[in-house]
Amino acid sequence: MHENEQQNARTKVILIGIDTGEYDAKISIDELAELAETAECEVVRSVLQSRPAPEAATCIGSGKLQEIAELIEPLAVEMLIFDTELTGMQMRNISDLTNCKVIDRTMLILDIFAGRARTAEGKVQVALAQYRYRLTRLTGIGTALSRLGGGIGTRGPGETKLETDRRHIRTRIASLEHSLREMEKHRKFLGSRRKKDGILTAAIVGYTNAGKSTMFNMLTDAGVLTENKLFATLDVTARALELPDGRTILLSDTVGLIRRLPHHLVEAFRSTLEETAQADLILHVLDASEPDIRERMQITQDLLNDLGCAEIPQIHVLNKADLVDLPKQNDADTVWLSAKTGEGTEVLLRAISLALPQTAKRMTLCIPYAEGSFLQLLRSEGKIFREEYTAEGTLIEVMVDVRRQKQAEAYRTDQ
Repeated sequence: MHENEQQNARTKVILIGIDTGEYDAKISIDELAELAETAECEVVRSVLQSRPAPEAATCIGSGKLQEIAELIEPLAVEMLIFDTELTGMQMRNISDLTNCKVIDRTMLILDIFAGRARTAEGKVQVALAQYRYRLTRLTGIGTALSRLGGGIGTRGPGETKLETDRRHIRTRIASLEHSLREMEKHRKFLGSRRKKDGILTAAIVGYTNAGKSTMFNMLTDAGVLTENKLFATLDVTARALELPDGRTILLSDTVGLIRRLPHHLVEAFRSTLEETAQADLILHVLDASEPDIRERMQITQDLLNDLGCAEIPQIHVLNKADLVDLPKQNDADTVWLSAKTGEGTEVLLRAISLALPQTAKRMTLCIPYAEGSFLQLLRSEGKIFREEYTAEGTLIEVMVDVRRQKQAEAYRTDQ
């Protein structure tokens, strides 16, 4: 398919927002345009109405809605996307008055998540969020979505069942919640095993599209999907990363955050996000080229605080340094990086080493042959970098666990 044909195949949409002064409506609707782009839509018009509160029946005023209705046929618009949560009744009223398919910001985000979930847990989390959201909006939601037979906003649970069988939805929710609890139990078991085995962990968090996955791939050669799209990563991925001091840590890449992330989604993903609270270190990745970097940083920080992560050491990684023409000063908790070019990688790895608890250190020891049992203990617990036999004993360069360091000091050598 040629590029212009692909453009024609995209769903044509009008974005509609209301500015009540509660948040920056202009930034929010610009972000909605990015979300729509991620969902393969073509935004033909954006409409923002200032009003003290949403209109109970139609969210925006009837006059403005009439103006939008008159644009639908000439612009070949197939869907209206509202930048605020609509009630089922509002959806039905708007759809009836415009004769057009209607979805809201939450449904769009849920749809993107449904298309991007890869693991079993990710799929269950998204389905659960979709069912919970739609259960409260059964009246009207079917009408609003049925103007077009499928497509954006309808991925996931089938509309007929949603409209006709509340009991079925509640049963599905209970079943999905049970599945999620079982998966969570398994993840917690793996987490406690890692703690018991002394494995250090670092979690990459941050606003969506900050370059988290690009950084993750660069550090670990993981090959995780990286796209210049919102929510390119949905599932948590973990890979081993070797640090300059010889230690190996487990690095995990998490789902990106966004302004006004739907409540149902945060709840469904809470168990996954809470894994961050078990990390030894948080790498908070920021797009340094973003004009509203401070606000995005605060959104991520607020969620981390909600998850009980306030006390975990944190490094702010100012990514996309290659796009910023400013003096770049690194310190213990702030590192400039270009995940794309690799600039700043060594500085970041050193900062990670210093920020993590000093559980083990690299030592060169000469262990007498009579102390073979201690040598065997070091071999089983730590990583060996070199080992050779000398007249005095076994010369070994090894990562020594904090519990053994005092004993190991007696055999330290400069050889």
